[in-house]
Amino acid sequence: MSNLYDLSGKVAIVTGASSGLGADAARAYAEAGADVALFARRADKLANVAKEIEAMGRKALAIAVDVANEEQVKSGIQQVVETFGKVDILLNNAGIAVPGGVEDLTEAQWDQGMDVNVKGPFLMSKYVVPLMRKAKYGKIVNVASVNAIIADKVPVLWRHNYNASKDGVRGLTLGMAASYAQDNITVNSIGPGLFESEMTENTLFKNEGFLQAYNASTPASRPGKRGELNGTILFFSSDASSYVTGQYVAVDGGASIV
Repeated sequence: MSNLYDLSGKVAIVTGASSGLGADAARAYAEAGADVALFARRADKLANVAKEIEAMGRKALAIAVDVANEEQVKSGIQQVVETFGKVDILLNNAGIAVPGGVEDLTEAQWDQGMDVNVKGPFLMSKYVVPLMRKAKYGKIVNVASVNAIIADKVPVLWRHNYNASKDGVRGLTLGMAASYAQDNITVNSIGPGLFESEMTENTLFKNEGFLQAYNASTPASRPGKRGELNGTILFFSSDASSYVTGQYVAVDGGASIV
């Protein structure tokens, strides 16, 4: 039986690839056989991830891109096509969490969260989808959040912009999935629960009270570990999910079911 998760000969773009879950996913793609284009704002950190991927025997292309900047996105994708000739997989992973409730958020803070979390996947898809439609093949995976479907009543943990923007990612996934299935393009989203990353390690992971409450309320009784998101990402990025589109899968240790 062929390996349904084999990505040999595929080209993947990963946004937010300079660290954390994005860098982990980029390495997982390389391990599965794909060449990887790495997008993020910090060129130095991208270069380090690129070296790791090349050491695995795969090709890597690191490009400094702000996913909320259309010209940078367009230029970056052009460089990927010039280098690899195609784009088979797009992982829209870049995201930020702006703390605060609607009473406290400034308009600039609101726009910042929406720009990165929603406009980013929109712009990336805008320039990748035509390539996939022409090739009659594509896998788009949008990283939403468990906070797209659950929220927190404790004021210190209010993140209304994050709730709204990540649910927007789910909505974008649905619309694109319905529109492009006939082009052999699948579009799915993932809702990570609490994982250690740059976004959480200096905030939530240093809040002992929060961690105790999270562990007590989550069926798995712990946050996610490094690499535990990769299996779902590879499923949605490979032919193992050839007849799956428009879906949202929470990878949260059961946090969203209780």
